Amino acid sequence: GVKSENEKFAGGLYTTTIEGYIPTTGRGIQAATSHCLGQNFAKMFGISFEDPQGPLPNGEARPPLHAWQNSWGLTTRSLGVMIMIHGDDKGLVLPPRVASVQVIVIPCGINAKTSDEDKAAVEERVADILKQLKKAGIRAKSDDRTTYTVGYKFNHWELRGVPLRLEVGPKDVSNNQVLAARRDNGEKTTIQHAELVKGVRDLLDTVQSDMFTRAKATRDANVAHIVDWKDFVPALDDKKICLIPWCETPACEDEIKEKSARTNIATAEVQDEKAPSMGAKSLCIPLEQPQDKPIVAGETKCVSCGKDAKRWALFGRSY
Repeated sequence: GVKSENEKFAGGLYTTTIEGYIPTTGRGIQAATSHCLGQNFAKMFGISFEDPQGPLPNGEARPPLHAWQNSWGLTTRSLGVMIMIHGDDKGLVLPPRVASVQVIVIPCGINAKTSDEDKAAVEERVADILKQLKKAGIRAKSDDRTTYTVGYKFNHWELRGVPLRLEVGPKDVSNNQVLAARRDNGEKTTIQHAELVKGVRDLLDTVQSDMFTRAKATRDANVAHIVDWKDFVPALDDKKICLIPWCETPACEDEIKEKSARTNIATAEVQDEKAPSMGAKSLCIPLEQPQDKPIVAGETKCVSCGKDAKRWALFGRSY
């Protein structure tokens, strides 16, 4: 959406933003911004160019025009937002499209009683799997360390958020299959070796889609449509972000932040004790406004100050 006057880049015309929602704390977080700076800075610093359409009376130089400027910010902060949204108690949970390692292949079922032939067969199969996946452009690697247990390796790569784990043991080799385990939900399935690349690629696509769908559903379920101020702070305390009819004035935003700050933090949650005492600020004015409850000019009133509302705006406690 678009940032409010208070939250936009100082000196610019307007700022657009991508806002994340962290369900664990119920707080919004800015992931990326784009600023239309207009001509303000060009005029201050003398950034100009000749008007290609300008007149040339008597051979004079074309008149100058001041440049329109933009500024974009998309940094590693977005990775932090992604980690906070998808991570769980085991560690990172990375979407396949951005994971540096998409598939980890781990030899399993090998112990002191395993024959040399079976060990060699597993090693050969793991090498073949890696060769096929890498050739197909899938970022894969194997963990063939012999000084660690299989369970240790599972935890090692789960902690790092690798989207898909392939387990290969003597029985899998004889059955011409691999056991695939998803990092996002722990589900396991078998993939036939003859359909390895297609099966892995389809599974990675499914993980990517499911992670997005779950995150979006969680976000949507925690957007509270508020039309009465008495419901605003309780919604915030319930870890929701509030979509409200708003007048868009800076003074009103300051008032909302002040009125929604909680002075009694005795019930604050341990994992984020600053959040309950923090007042709500505008996250953005969504580019896609609610179609079922359009703002009616002169009728729809701002939830906070009672003046005429201009658009629906998202407010929430924020990082």
